[in-house]
Amino acid sequence: MTVIAVVNCNTSTTMTETIAAGARAVALPGTRILPLTPAWGVASAEGWFDSFLSAASVLDLLQNLDQPVDGVVMAGFGEHGREGARELLDVPVVDITEAAALYALVLGRRFAVVTTLARAAGQIEDSLRTAGLLDRCAGVFATGLGVLDLELDPATTEEAFLDASRQAMAAGAEVICLGCAGMTGLDTRMNDRLGIPVVDGVSCAVALVESLAHRRLTTSKSGTYAAPLPKLRTLR
Repeated sequence: MTVIAVVNCNTSTTMTETIAAGARAVALPGTRILPLTPAWGVASAEGWFDSFLSAASVLDLLQNLDQPVDGVVMAGFGEHGREGARELLDVPVVDITEAAALYALVLGRRFAVVTTLARAAGQIEDSLRTAGLLDRCAGVFATGLGVLDLELDPATTEEAFLDASRQAMAAGAEVICLGCAGMTGLDTRMNDRLGIPVVDGVSCAVALVESLAHRRLTTSKSGTYAAPLPKLRTLR
């Protein structure tokens, strides 16, 4: 049994359930998805302030895991905390931003991210830059929808993501990355309507963690992601 912790970046339990459903839909037989929601933080991560609070709450949660896991999916697109989690844990940690882009790069030369609010673009670009993936990104395109709006009207959400994707295609994108978690099934429907690959970061991240865990590969601890230095931690 491979146990993968799928960590929502916000405190919305309904969003966690949606993300977990998407993860379970693509997980291999023998993989158990363990959905986790931070006990504190923000209801939706939509900006730098929210993102740093979210990162602290997620790292606090991961620091206090009460059961062993074989890998972690960080289900916040463009959110902070990825590097800290890799320092903290001895199992593979895969962020959905990076996972979506890595899949996109083997499907086309240029990809674009279609996300929620325009204010998220800077964070997403920084996350891709840190991962060494920004050069192949044709841009980050916003739908204008808030994170918590995505579940209210699925039809409106789909049309908004399609419209933004067509703008991305006009800018040279050959693959679309969905820039938000909890988008189960939208990738397949958009793929059919757009005629180009559309990738969902949660499903990509689950597949990457499964592959790494099965090969007994984990994050290098010899340099950048060495374990945090011992000290008193004051997160509460």
